[in-house]
Amino acid sequence: MWTRGRWPALLAVLTAGLLVCHGLVPNTPGRLGSLLEVFLPWLGLVVVPLFGLALLRRSALALLALLLPTAAWTYLFGGLLLPGAASGPRSLVVVQHNVSDENTDPAGTARALAGAEPDLIALQELVPPALTVYGRTLAADYPHHVVRGTVGLWSKHPLSGVRTTDIRPRDITEPWSRGLRAVVHTPYGEIAAYVAHLPSIRVGAGGLASSRRDESAGRLGRAVAAERQETVILLGDLNGTVDDRGLAPLTSRLGGARRGFAFSFPAALPLARIDQVMARSASVDHIRALPATGSDHLPVAARVSLR
Repeated sequence: MWTRGRWPALLAVLTAGLLVCHGLVPNTPGRLGSLLEVFLPWLGLVVVPLFGLALLRRSALALLALLLPTAAWTYLFGGLLLPGAASGPRSLVVVQHNVSDENTDPAGTARALAGAEPDLIALQELVPPALTVYGRTLAADYPHHVVRGTVGLWSKHPLSGVRTTDIRPRDITEPWSRGLRAVVHTPYGEIAAYVAHLPSIRVGAGGLASSRRDESAGRLGRAVAAERQETVILLGDLNGTVDDRGLAPLTSRLGGARRGFAFSFPAALPLARIDQVMARSASVDHIRALPATGSDHLPVAARVSLR
């Protein structure tokens, strides 16, 4: 029992090492480190076939080794499975959604998002004439809104200090506006809300192509760092998970969700949460995916507690 199953035991140790030390995996060539981090929670599934092999081999060594990746995964992601705490007296509900520029039912999408009764709704890939439909459908419950380029913010509370946030990569020369900033005057004080849509990434034979997204994340990170409002909420399609080192300029300055996986993409078979709600001087207590709309993304709703 203690000499059989050495290969399953070795694979279990390797899996645990990748979970805990994923930051040591080099990002060249092909940004392999970032690619691993995009799907990092799914690495825990390796335990299932290894457990089967350990039983088949009747290997105590392999069974004992499986405790390592199990403990590593639980340490990294187990807390996300816990239920969220009850809403505090100073909390907001926010919704983030890439509505897709090919969405054939913008009115139905808008009604579905408003049905979650959020304080803020952030949208990306807004294109005419769908933009007019979103504005008309949300107007009654969200009288305050702003749109810059293809991103927009709808709010139950007054907005001021609206400006475009320039996150355009240097090699894009055509008109391109995917970031905005606004001050939201909530009953609990003023917060700076950022809405962003970072460039897409592609996975191919050469690995992960994310240079534009990484550059855009750096520009957005610098804008957040320079923000004078103490409390900041970022809502956006960041085309990356919070574990992806390419988003470090943001994840190093903002906190992510404490509870909930909320995989949001692709909508037909969600494998990763690339739609994020993050905050500074506030906590994102819980995040969840909402039912599918006409988009290739799922909407996510989060509860944010202000300090």
